[in-house]
Amino acid sequence: MATLTEAPPPLSPTAPESKPPRRRGRWTPYWLLLPGLLWLIVFFALPMLYQASTSVQTGSLEEGYKVTWHFATYWDALSEYWPQFLRSILYAGSATILCLILGYPLAYLIAFRAGRWRNLIMILVIAPFFTSFLIRTLAWKTILADGGPVVGALNTLHILDVTSWLGWTAGDRVLATPLAVVCGLTYNFLPFMILPLYSSLERIDGRLHEAAGDLYAKPSTTFRRVTFPLSMPGVVSGTLLTFIPAAGDYVNAELLGSTNTRMIGNVIQTQFLNVLDYPTAAALSFILMAAILFMVTFYIRRSGTEDLV
Repeated sequence: MATLTEAPPPLSPTAPESKPPRRRGRWTPYWLLLPGLLWLIVFFALPMLYQASTSVQTGSLEEGYKVTWHFATYWDALSEYWPQFLRSILYAGSATILCLILGYPLAYLIAFRAGRWRNLIMILVIAPFFTSFLIRTLAWKTILADGGPVVGALNTLHILDVTSWLGWTAGDRVLATPLAVVCGLTYNFLPFMILPLYSSLERIDGRLHEAAGDLYAKPSTTFRRVTFPLSMPGVVSGTLLTFIPAAGDYVNAELLGSTNTRMIGNVIQTQFLNVLDYPTAAALSFILMAAILFMVTFYIRRSGTEDLV
């Protein structure tokens, strides 16, 4: 009882709280980001500001241009070249859909069925990058030449009759038509679709497919309920990486198309290099950028995923 009633020993005075030691090198990440930040400012932000000022200038190359805040240039450029804008969106959208249709099965094959051939197939996918973009596009002039095997096969299958009725070809001719431009865009940007799709599909846990099979799900149901939803980040990334550069491309329309298939990239190039109307060219560039930014924002929100590969 005496032991139980003894007063507890006095508490020792609490030591004053010491400040946490300063972490060394806390500025290191910022110093590492500085070169990239400077690169973006010098080669992206400053040219953008310069082009923005150019778009509201008036004058001529002989007299010089002055900033007069002439925003009517935007409306004049849009009202005159809106067919080229719509054509660019149509061609880029068609090429993106074709790239998705062609690229998804191939990416699925590489991710789940390629086995020891995976590395070889991946090399074949990126093999076009080993040559120039210009050379790859010029090769399609030979592939789609009049009287060539491709045009002959399309004639035999009566595919050109359908495409001519749709206005994508002109009789038995494929070159200098919308179909040739879309084929060039699809070929040149197909790797940009396959690589994000493969990266997204490869990260899917195979045990999920086994679990779906244990629950008596059909292969089509497994793909619809498991594989495709989990690969949506790759689908979104691939479509963006394909659509955005295709909408502003001018090489394919220049080499494989005609004056009736000119895209907005061809108009901007002509305004900058031939007509020397710098304000109109800059205004067209900003209109294209704003339109793509609006569509990309809407597409990402509607896709239901912000986790991009």
